[in-house]
Amino acid sequence: MSRTRSVAGSGQGIHRRSVLAATGAVALSAGVGYALRPSDSQAATATETTEAVAASSRRAPAAPLAPYTKGTTLASVATPRGSGYRRLGDGPGWQRVVRSDLAAPKSGRAGRRTALAAFVQLTDLHIIDAQHPLRLEYLRSADVHAWRPHEALTVQGAIALVERINALRGAPVTGAPLHFAMTTGDNTDNNARSELEWFLTVMSGGRITPNSGDPRRYEGVQNSGLTQYWQPDAAVRDSDKQAGFPHLDGFLKAAIREVRSPGLNLPWYSTVGNHDSLPMGCYASHGDSYLTELAVGGKKLMDVSAAEAQRLKTLIKNARDPEGVRYEDFLKSHARAMRSVTPDESRAPFTPAEYLRAHLDPAYRGLGPAGHGYSSANLDAGTQYYAFRISDDVIGISLDTTDAGGHYEGSLGTAQLKWLERTLRENKDSHAVIFSHHTSKTMTNTRPDPARPQERRHTGEEVLALLGGHRNVLAWVNGHIHKNVITPHATSGGGSFWEISTASHVDYPQLARVIELTDNKDGTISLFTTLVESSAPHRTDFSDLSQTGLAALYRELSLNAPGASTTLGGDPQDRNTELVLKKG
Repeated sequence: MSRTRSVAGSGQGIHRRSVLAATGAVALSAGVGYALRPSDSQAATATETTEAVAASSRRAPAAPLAPYTKGTTLASVATPRGSGYRRLGDGPGWQRVVRSDLAAPKSGRAGRRTALAAFVQLTDLHIIDAQHPLRLEYLRSADVHAWRPHEALTVQGAIALVERINALRGAPVTGAPLHFAMTTGDNTDNNARSELEWFLTVMSGGRITPNSGDPRRYEGVQNSGLTQYWQPDAAVRDSDKQAGFPHLDGFLKAAIREVRSPGLNLPWYSTVGNHDSLPMGCYASHGDSYLTELAVGGKKLMDVSAAEAQRLKTLIKNARDPEGVRYEDFLKSHARAMRSVTPDESRAPFTPAEYLRAHLDPAYRGLGPAGHGYSSANLDAGTQYYAFRISDDVIGISLDTTDAGGHYEGSLGTAQLKWLERTLRENKDSHAVIFSHHTSKTMTNTRPDPARPQERRHTGEEVLALLGGHRNVLAWVNGHIHKNVITPHATSGGGSFWEISTASHVDYPQLARVIELTDNKDGTISLFTTLVESSAPHRTDFSDLSQTGLAALYRELSLNAPGASTTLGGDPQDRNTELVLKKG
């Protein structure tokens, strides 16, 4: 297969892709998760999906296609004003930076280039059940950033991000239709069924009541009276109000009120992260009945001493308790200090199989594809990785970099690494984009998978070496670190690709990223990255507790969260870019 066709020139292919055409307008079908080769489907996607109706991207604007920058950070970026508790306002956009680390850009390429693919990356949404009994808010006594004042608004913020993506009428550089969206993990925060249901509804559309426990009221740290947490509705002079946080009557009632998501108006795929796989994002504790009963039960710990919080934090950070045994002991020792809350079965942890089944549920299909990349073959094999075709000339590969043995850093098992090698080799005539949750530098956890105790685990360095041996790899797109970082990778064998790590949507500046692939017709390929914010207005109104008003507040509170990093937006070369590569 040639690797030079544009999205506008694709025809009916052997994989039943459909191309929609109208006078002066062209649209390309998005990848639908079918098996790239039926023989590979047992480790990736189900063979039956080759018969599925192709999910189609939106129609492109009338030809010639024109760049679409409205609503992107090229046009405007939320900008802090003042000192202390800072308000947000409209600010100038971020310019595009051309990066020639891996290849020299050639003059005249803008007039020659053709679009190969365009898609949106969302990452680290961290949809949070803020009242869950197993949350670690009390670590704030040792680390002020262990709990964020805006955590009750993750659903409203995520819906506003969906609204922004829906409003993009084309890709920022080429104007080509956006083919799909990919979430690169930590879609949920605490491996809770409530969070999984909310995430899937945000993405596929429907009504959500972001509340668990008592259906009539909020029960958690924000109406606890404890001064280490922002008490928005109360007269308590808590530590956040002392730092300038507002008093907002009716905030908690508004935060748990029903909201509606339109769902993405393009197909979307899902990649798993450690917070999706493990309770608290770090504990291999699905078999622990005590922790499961506490998750759905009527007791919640909200306050411990700074010394005790620091000891638990150290255990988590250094992976000294990957199965949560000492965590269970910690909770038992504080049983008498726990407060009463309303029990709720929806807060139960979900297993990897339940995660797959939820994605396969027709209720959450939206615009598809069925399973959002996952298939019945994944269920049968007990895997959470797959490949899919993005366009005639581009494949996508979604990896599972989480380690079921525990801890928040990642790795790959040997079987998956071999599958990745085989998939790249058998699709050598297609460009490849790799998706994962973890970055290459955070794949350092080689703890055995309890389900495969004899299987070796492989680090990010080993994955880099494998990818560098395949000249068709263009990019490795990931998240996890909650920061915009773009890293060039070149190997002695001549392979080169870009690693694109994107900031989260739970920490400021709350971004997603549009990525465009283009053939410059001069021996080079350009990858364009453009960051987008949610649709919420930059300016907040403390009297506006509507769904939109809360989404705006979500962004502003995240800016002001005590202890929050000020560098997560990255440097200019990590934001809006043109990344040049030699054509493989």
